[in-house]
Amino acid sequence: MGRFYISFKVALVLLALIFCVSACQKDGLDERVVQQKVSPKPSNEVEKAEVKEEKIKIGFSMDTLLEERWLKDRDLFKKEVEALGAEIEIMAASGDDALQISQAEALIREGVDLLVVVPHNAEATAAIVHKAHKAGIKVIAYDRLIKNADVDLYVSFDNEKVGELQAKALTKLVPEGNYVYIGGADTDNNAHLLKKGVFNVLQPLIDSGKITVTYDQWTKDWSPANAEANMAAALEANNNRIDAIIAANDATAGGIIKALEAKGLAGKIPVAGQDAELAGIQRIVQGTQTMTVYKPIKLLTKESAKLVVQLAKGGSVDAEQKINNGKVEVPAVLLAPLAVDQANIEDTIIADGFHSREDIYGMTEK
Repeated sequence: MGRFYISFKVALVLLALIFCVSACQKDGLDERVVQQKVSPKPSNEVEKAEVKEEKIKIGFSMDTLLEERWLKDRDLFKKEVEALGAEIEIMAASGDDALQISQAEALIREGVDLLVVVPHNAEATAAIVHKAHKAGIKVIAYDRLIKNADVDLYVSFDNEKVGELQAKALTKLVPEGNYVYIGGADTDNNAHLLKKGVFNVLQPLIDSGKITVTYDQWTKDWSPANAEANMAAALEANNNRIDAIIAANDATAGGIIKALEAKGLAGKIPVAGQDAELAGIQRIVQGTQTMTVYKPIKLLTKESAKLVVQLAKGGSVDAEQKINNGKVEVPAVLLAPLAVDQANIEDTIIADGFHSREDIYGMTEK
């Protein structure tokens, strides 16, 4: 009985040890399973599992799409921005200040990463900059400067140089006589820069008495019809005795030439324009317009898109130039324009693919 009791106790101890080992093994297995479930993945697997980074989104607030030039800007800028991997939303206000501000506010509410603005009214669009900055969004003024606001960057052509090229081309042809200057919209800062450039060249000749500016007027909204009315008034005021005309762009030059046609003077008085619109280039070929100033928009859109995406991603831009907008010295990137007449259409407009030879000359080769 005693030996049986001792053996029974030994057996119980042995059984307890077996259960203990089994339990420990089970616990260890469970622990290993849990550890495997929470252990970090290799780095390449983590990268695959991460949520895809959202694209940068750019808002583009445009004054108008009623002119050929701005249709080109829209299409080329969109292409360049998307080529850099960003998205873009474009709104155009058709020359309506209140609508442009409202559209820009909509883009800000959508949470665009950066706002690009072609202002209709250089003063009114300062409100857009203020609202964007309150939302932490930077603003770039495209082609036209926004006045009296903390604009982050201005990208354009040297518009003062544009005016100088116009005036130099005409004064070479007409060094003396009666000049007419028909500017762009008074609300557009570019119109003022163009005029400044024109008079940089004309003023010494005015002071010497060689040139007289017999008519000088702005053109509301850059409208060709308003430019035509201005030219009709200039002809009447001067009894048609006008020797040269400088127009703020090719669209206004078109209206001016209509007024000249009505008097039988088209092709008899030199007319300068700018923008290298197809109709303007065709008039140069026909001889009713003397020259235009070509601003390589492909270059402008490519450079602007690069800077825009760079800033939208939190980068910075080193701009060598600065332009005072009435409030601050705005960092500026200004590209060089080119004078174009019959002699260099092939080497500039056609060579760049801005307009095709067929579009300019029709089906007949030059």
